[in-house]
Amino acid sequence: MKITIIGTGYVGLVTGACLAELGNNVFCLDVDQSKIDILNSGGIPIHEPGLEEVVARNRAAGRIKFSTDIAASVAHGDIQFIAVGTPPDEDGSADLQYVLAAARNIGKHMTGFKVIVDKSTVPVGTAERVAAALQSELTQRDVDASFSVVSNPEFLKEGAAVDDFMRPDRIVLGCDANSQGEMAKEKMKVLYAPFNRNHERIYWMDVRSAEFTKYAANAMLATRISFMNELANLADRVGVDIEAVRHGIGSDPRIGHSFLYAGCGYGGSCFPKDVQALERTAQDYGQDLLILHAVEAVNAKQKQVLGAKIKTRFGDDLTGKHFAIWGLAFKPNTDDMRAASSRVLLAELLHAGATVAVYDPVSMAEAKRVLALDFADAPELLAKITYASDAMDALDNADALAIVTEWKAFRSPDFDQVKLKLKQAIIFDGRNLFEPAAMTEIGLEYHGIGRSVLTRV
Repeated sequence: MKITIIGTGYVGLVTGACLAELGNNVFCLDVDQSKIDILNSGGIPIHEPGLEEVVARNRAAGRIKFSTDIAASVAHGDIQFIAVGTPPDEDGSADLQYVLAAARNIGKHMTGFKVIVDKSTVPVGTAERVAAALQSELTQRDVDASFSVVSNPEFLKEGAAVDDFMRPDRIVLGCDANSQGEMAKEKMKVLYAPFNRNHERIYWMDVRSAEFTKYAANAMLATRISFMNELANLADRVGVDIEAVRHGIGSDPRIGHSFLYAGCGYGGSCFPKDVQALERTAQDYGQDLLILHAVEAVNAKQKQVLGAKIKTRFGDDLTGKHFAIWGLAFKPNTDDMRAASSRVLLAELLHAGATVAVYDPVSMAEAKRVLALDFADAPELLAKITYASDAMDALDNADALAIVTEWKAFRSPDFDQVKLKLKQAIIFDGRNLFEPAAMTEIGLEYHGIGRSVLTRV
């Protein structure tokens, strides 16, 4: 099939590459010429394991191409995926300007039936706004061309997006109950047929329910994380091991083990903005989502937990203290720094007078860019950050190590070297990578999240 993907970010590029891998002819459009130049020169503008190989293979086979030519992109695809960004607006709502601009561009150039697929995460009612924007352009051109807007939210985890797309646990599709909707449904059935050979993975529903499903899923996962983080903080107070609790409740099939890990808060491009957007939708309809208010508040507070533990140990004034930080990206296997917990910790340490050495296996370049923006008004604080060449290099003369991202490379370090390089043998583990008893036996002072009972801290 001929497919157009509008937007070459995480969702768009992964969707386009994977659909090409299935044999489709894919045209990827982006208005950012620099992104297109990178892709056409064989590069990848994002870090996503396995994606570069998929793109290269399909570029060589002629199944995927990249361009800024809007007219050509509309002419190419019978199915037009809108996969542009929906950043949070000032009031927390999803900013739909790029989605609606994409719709208008399709309307300016289409001549025959098109299936318009909202792949971007969008609030309830967006499909109707997309249809209105598109129809307005057709009316201005006096063109009688039909179309159908489908909601097909993505469920891709950064760091595992290619595998998630190629082995989906579900495919949510919302279609209108009219003749155009039926035509769209048939085309989407054909497109996703390769994923349904063993068993049906498509969940058909109305468009609004499909739009809502994405937000409901992310809000539920964010809630589980904040719930466990709140319990972990209480566990530290009452003498409970949160890891034992996790195993105990996770064994209940009604609960399960996923997203029950205590840590130093969630970040990234999805959970923070999607929780806010769902709250904003509720406000627009006169409803107050009390649970989601709490989820956001707990997560914001959780990002300060490592800093609080460090200050409890060293005092509020950290002048003259030097700390190593392992992990800057909001999660492993990505260079994404959006809403990363490391940014909160860095700000707290620097404002308290400390200097820091940071290391991340992938996101060092992105971290330099983001942190330069974070401290644009405080260059004297930015100057206190050293970017280490490797994890062990970051430890030199540090008073303690703080772990913020659970990269596999951090799970089994040479602890003798860690102790040798650190000025004081102290670890603040924001992701509970290590067993407290083992750390004590090695001779390391260890501070985890919700595990102080095991170290009597």
